[in-house]
Amino acid sequence: MSTKILTAPAARLWSRSFIFIMTANALLFMVFEMMLPTLPLFVSRLGGGASQVGLVTGIFMFSAILIRPFAAKLASKIDKKYLLMIGMAICALMTGAYYLSTGVGMLLLFRLLHGAGFGLATTYFATLAAENIPKERRGEGMGYFGVGETVAVSVGPLIGTAILTRYDFHNLFFGGALVLLLALVMTLFISRKAKSGTADAPRAEASVKLIERKVLFPSLLILLVGIAAGSIMSFIALYAAEKGFGVVAWFFFIVAAASFVVRLVSGRLFDRFGPGSVLVPSAFLMIAGIWMLTLSGSETMFLLSAALYGFGFGAVFPAIQTWCVNLVEEHEHENAMASFFNFFDLGIGGGAMILGMVASAFSYEVVYDMAIAVMVAYLLLYAGYAARTGKKRA
Repeated sequence: MSTKILTAPAARLWSRSFIFIMTANALLFMVFEMMLPTLPLFVSRLGGGASQVGLVTGIFMFSAILIRPFAAKLASKIDKKYLLMIGMAICALMTGAYYLSTGVGMLLLFRLLHGAGFGLATTYFATLAAENIPKERRGEGMGYFGVGETVAVSVGPLIGTAILTRYDFHNLFFGGALVLLLALVMTLFISRKAKSGTADAPRAEASVKLIERKVLFPSLLILLVGIAAGSIMSFIALYAAEKGFGVVAWFFFIVAAASFVVRLVSGRLFDRFGPGSVLVPSAFLMIAGIWMLTLSGSETMFLLSAALYGFGFGAVFPAIQTWCVNLVEEHEHENAMASFFNFFDLGIGGGAMILGMVASAFSYEVVYDMAIAVMVAYLLLYAGYAARTGKKRA
């Protein structure tokens, strides 16, 4: 008589809802990335300078930051799926409306509204993705969810630049709006998991917490990283045009590719040797990349700086994110991530505004010199923290 050992089948990950969530989220980020190298050129066409470019970037980020604390309260009154659809609809309408801008002031209004829609959409995409992934496969599923964003980051700038080179801003903005409308249609096929008991109540209460004190220091570090990243996101297209380089889209592609590759190694280093093994070398790589950017006399050197910067940024972002998670209890993960992302967006938005004024008064080289100074401050802060705590894994 034989005995059969029965094992429960693995929970299904690739449901219809999860596939549509991952794909629609990737399209949202693709359109966002399409605008990175092209929108500064549109601001210039409207008569704006470097400071206005910084405002256009900054107001978008601040709008997204300000809407996030209300996401949980809204979800307690309206179904998350419908809120996601509202956010996507706003993103689609505002992307198409960019072409109607008659001046920088009107564009800023559209960016303000677009940022609010983006803040809602990104929040509910992540929430619905987690709901549609089996609990025992959540780490794997969220990893796949993030891959869509990585691919979008790689191809978005290439697509945006190609459209603008072949056609014009009209096709760029309305093409982006059509892609977002397609993503909106995909959200119609997302199904919600049934709620159990009152499990959502404490989550809604926790989500209004703006800052998790336990992750304040790593959040400060990601703020500084955001300032440096903002200098790349906002001004690299104008800097390249000033230099006569026509490879901005490839710059963004190389940054994304380097970020993807380095994550295959940096996570293992973090787990084995602690945060410092990643946070310190990655900062030096970012500094080296930005420094090489200021010295670029050829497109080859320009693209090499993208690789160095991408290796550094690609390692430091998930390292600080993981550090934040490790510093809190499981029920505080959402608060930790909210602080992490808000500080990062604040760095990008605030940095773009400040550095835009610097670019107007001086030059783009000075902007990147300041970005290097910010990363040096990051290293000094971390060195002081490590010395104060006296822990090898600090």
